[in-house]
Amino acid sequence: MSSLNSYKGIIIVKLKLAVRRVFYLVFLIPAVASIFFGGLVLGEVLKKPERELNMMPFDFSEKFKVPTGTMTIIGLQKEYSNSKPIEISITVSDPLFDCGDLYITIFDVSKVPKEVVTQSGFFDQCFEKNDLIMPIDDDFSELIDIPGLYEIVSEINNKTYKKSLTASERFIVK
Repeated sequence: MSSLNSYKGIIIVKLKLAVRRVFYLVFLIPAVASIFFGGLVLGEVLKKPERELNMMPFDFSEKFKVPTGTMTIIGLQKEYSNSKPIEISITVSDPLFDCGDLYITIFDVSKVPKEVVTQSGFFDQCFEKNDLIMPIDDDFSELIDIPGLYEIVSEINNKTYKKSLTASERFIVK
């Protein structure tokens, strides 16, 4: 019986050694080799200072391209009394824009994060054909009665919402 136990013990020891060899062969040697060869490749790349690594080789959609036109806020004063309404108009000069949805938002910038005081939307503003001032067939007029520092943001989006123009300015209500 003792020779049988001794035989089982030898098999267990051989099995443990085989497991260790498999661990080294399957896990440890490839990891060390990857670090070694990766270091060699990185070292060769860093030897060439004129080499440029392009980490973002993707083509971004139309939404992220810089707009070519401009948007201007007309009629905004730097200071208003709390009894005088804010009345503005918008002009857009962009050969690629002809119609869009116009949004005008007033933020209270004295609060963190900025808080929306009022927002107006003017839809289907087709301005390029007649070089019109927006909002077309409507007026933007808002009364703010709480003194403070405010920011007005106007944004127009094209019909597919892939392109937009934005303009913003700050003013004070006393």
